[in-house]
Amino acid sequence: MGVGLLGLSGWFITASAAAGMAGLGILFNVFAPSAMVRFLALGRTVSRYGERVLTHDATLRALSDLRIRLLEGLLTRPHRELEKLRANAFLNRVTADIDALDGALLRLVLPALAGWTVIALSGLLLWWLVHPSVALVAGLGYLILPTLVFLIGQRIARKPSRQVEAAMMACRTRLIDLVAGRDDLTMYGRLEAMAAHVRGAMVRHSHATRRLDRIQRRTGLGLDLIGAALTASALGLGVRLVQTGEISAAQAAIGVFAALALAETVAPVRRALAEIGGMVQAARRVLPAVAAQASKERGAEGVPGAAVLEMRGVGYRRGGSGAELFAPVDLSVAPGETLALAGPSGSGKSTLLLLAAGALEPSEGGVSWGGRPVGAWSQESLGRSIALVPQRHALIAGSVAENLRLAAPEATDEMLWKALEQVCLAGTVRARGGLGLRLGFRGAGLSGGEARRLVLARALLRRPQLLLLDEPTEGLDDATARAVMAGIRAALPEAAILMAAHRAAELSCADSCLQLTPATA
Repeated sequence: MGVGLLGLSGWFITASAAAGMAGLGILFNVFAPSAMVRFLALGRTVSRYGERVLTHDATLRALSDLRIRLLEGLLTRPHRELEKLRANAFLNRVTADIDALDGALLRLVLPALAGWTVIALSGLLLWWLVHPSVALVAGLGYLILPTLVFLIGQRIARKPSRQVEAAMMACRTRLIDLVAGRDDLTMYGRLEAMAAHVRGAMVRHSHATRRLDRIQRRTGLGLDLIGAALTASALGLGVRLVQTGEISAAQAAIGVFAALALAETVAPVRRALAEIGGMVQAARRVLPAVAAQASKERGAEGVPGAAVLEMRGVGYRRGGSGAELFAPVDLSVAPGETLALAGPSGSGKSTLLLLAAGALEPSEGGVSWGGRPVGAWSQESLGRSIALVPQRHALIAGSVAENLRLAAPEATDEMLWKALEQVCLAGTVRARGGLGLRLGFRGAGLSGGEARRLVLARALLRRPQLLLLDEPTEGLDDATARAVMAGIRAALPEAAILMAAHRAAELSCADSCLQLTPATA
C-alpha cells in the first residue's frame, strides 16, 4: 500500500503538471487518481493495523506452543541434571530465549519475507508500468544490496549482541540473588560485594550496548545511502528514457517514487542486527531441547487396584558408565505394605526411590509396577498412581490451601483439614490463621519440619497407590514422627509404601526393612 501510494502520487502530480503545461488540464481526469490515493492511504492504515494484529496473534500462538514443547523437551533430561537447575537462572534463561525468538519472528523473519515479497511484486509492476531497466535497478538493487549489508553487519554485530544478552542475563540473575538473599548477605557482610557484581554486569551491558549502537548507526547509514543511490539511479534512468521518448515523465515519476518508498521495506534490518546474537544463541539452546521432546504421550491407562512394585536384580551406575552405586536389589512391595530402605548416606536409598518412580532407568535388572515395566506406563498413568516426596520440599509463595490444592484442585476445605490432621499439622495451621495462612518464597514462614509435613499432606491428597517417601520425618521429634507415620498409613490403608529411612521412628513403622550394601561389599 505504501509503495503504491507514493508511486501513484508521483504519477498523479507529474501527469497533472504535464497536462497543465500542455493546456490539457480541463480534459485531465483527477477524480479516479484522487479516489485511488484516498483508498491507498486508508488501506495502508487499515492493513498496517491488521498486519500487527494477525502477525502478533500468530507469533504469540506459535511461541506459546514453543514454550510447552520446550518444557516438555527439558523434562526428557536426566533427573539428576534437572535437580541441578536453579529456578531463578533457569526461568530467566527460558524467558529470555523465548523473547529472543519472539524478536526473530516479529523483527527478522516476517519483515524479511514481507520485504522480499513487496520488492519482487514492485519490480514486476515497474517492469509493466514503467520500463524493464527501472524495474531491474529498483528490484534487484533492493533485493541484493540490503541483504549484503545485513549479512556483513550481522557478522560484525553478532559478538557484541551476544555480549549484551549475556550481560543482561547476568544482571537479572545477580539482582534476583541479591534481593532473595539480602538477609544472609547482610549477615555475612557480602551485601556490598554482591551489589558490586550487579553493577559490574550493568557496566558490561552498557559498554556492549554502545558498541552495538555504533554498528546500528553505520548499518543505517549504509541502508540510507543504498536507498538514495537507487532512487537517484531510477531518476537518472527515467530522465534518459523520457528524453529518448520510451516513457512519459509521469511514468518516470512512478519509478522514482516507488524506489523511494521501497526503502521502508529494508528498515527492519537495523533493529534485527541489534538482536541477531541473542536470536542465534537462543535458537541454539532451544532447538535441541525441542528436538528432544518426547513423543506424544499415550493416553492414561488404569493401573490395577492390587498393583505390586517389584525390583529384580536392579543396579544403577552414575552417569550410565561409572561404578555401581549398590549391590543388585531385589524387593517387592504389595498394597498395604510398608518397606523401609536402610543404609548410610550415599548408599543409594534416594536413587532407588527415583527408579521406582520411573524418573531414572536402572543400568541392570528391571523395575515393574502393576505387572508391567515402569517405563511401559505413560507419564500420566504414573503421575496418577505414584507420589514421590523427596528430601527437598517444593512449596510456593501463597496460602496453605493453594499449596495443598496443587495436588487436588477440587479438594474441599474439609478434605484439606483432614490431610493436615493426618500429618499432625492442623493445630499449627489453625493457630496461625487457618488455610489462608500466607507463605513466602519457597514456603518461607514454616519451619523445616512444618514444611515437610505440609508436603506430606499434599501427597496424601493425591490418593496414590504407591507412595515413595525419602526420610519423611526429618526434623520431627520421635513422638511426632511416629504419629505422622501412623497418620499416613491410616490415610492410605491400601497403598504400597516404599521409604528411605534412617530413624528408629520410621523403621519401627515399616513391615520390613531392606539394608542396602555397596556394590563392592
